[in-house]
This record gives sequence, structure tokens and C-alpha cells, in this order.
Amino acid sequence: MNKVFLIGRLTRDPELRYTGSNTAVATFSLAVNRNFSNQNGERETDFINIVVWRKQAENVKNFLSQGSQVAIDGRIQTRSYDDQNGQKRYVTEVVADNVEFLGSKNSSNNSNNGNSSADNHAEPTPYDFGDAPEPKGTDIDSNPFADFGSSIEISDDELPF
Repeated sequence: MNKVFLIGRLTRDPELRYTGSNTAVATFSLAVNRNFSNQNGERETDFINIVVWRKQAENVKNFLSQGSQVAIDGRIQTRSYDDQNGQKRYVTEVVADNVEFLGSKNSSNNSNNGNSSADNHAEPTPYDFGDAPEPKGTDIDSNPFADFGSSIEISDDELPF
């Protein structure tokens, strides 16, 4: 089984391109904190490359920017190519089947003791990994903040942004 669930913040604005057959593809990097602290008591962060296709790619480009918080479910993919010097290069990335918008960069600045304000982007979108419905292909309903289950608690206290 190849299944990945991630929650993190975008490290840069998404890049949107189109293939020769006019299929949208967006790429971005996601900063994800590790669940444990290192020997110095600091939490380390992994930076993971994400690829998303079709309508979701366009929605990601239109609604997300650096610092936006998202939940991703997808799969790990490894591919290779030959660089300009003829060297074989390998790339490992997460191909997102579903991207849930959890909050904007500003939502962490508007919080008070971990409780979000009434700002439209402040409340995380509920996302239940255990009972999440099957993805509906790569298209998102007209409301990208649709409810997909029960709430989860997310803390921005440890994030470097």
C-alpha cells in the first residue's frame, strides 16, 4: 500500500503549468514538523515536494500561497531523468489525490491561546483521516473548504513561519 497523509505549510507559492495536452499541474513544497524533538530539544522540519493535477492544481494556485496550511493525502512517487550532463537524477515526491485547505498564513497570526478568531480563514477545515470519503478524482467541489469529517486540533506554536 502506498498512502501518505501530511499536514503542513507551503514554503513557497504554488507553480502552475500545463502539459502539452493542456492538463494543469501544480507543484509546491510543504514544511511538515516531526513528532519528536532532537537532542537539543528542538523540533526538526521536513520539506516535502508535492505535485497536484487537473482542477485541484488550478484551485491550489488560485487559493493557496506561501504559509498556507493544508492537509494532503496522496502517494509517494519516484521518477528519474537525465540532467544536462547526462547524469541520471532521481526525484521523490508526493502526488496529492486530495488537498484540503486548512488556513491561511494570517490565521496563525490571528489566533489567541490556540483558539482561532472569527476570521473566515482562521478555523481549520475539519478533516478526519480515518473516515475520509474516497477522493472524487482530482476535481474539487465548488467549495474547497467543504466538511470532510470531524475536527482535528492543529497547533502552529512549533512552526518556523
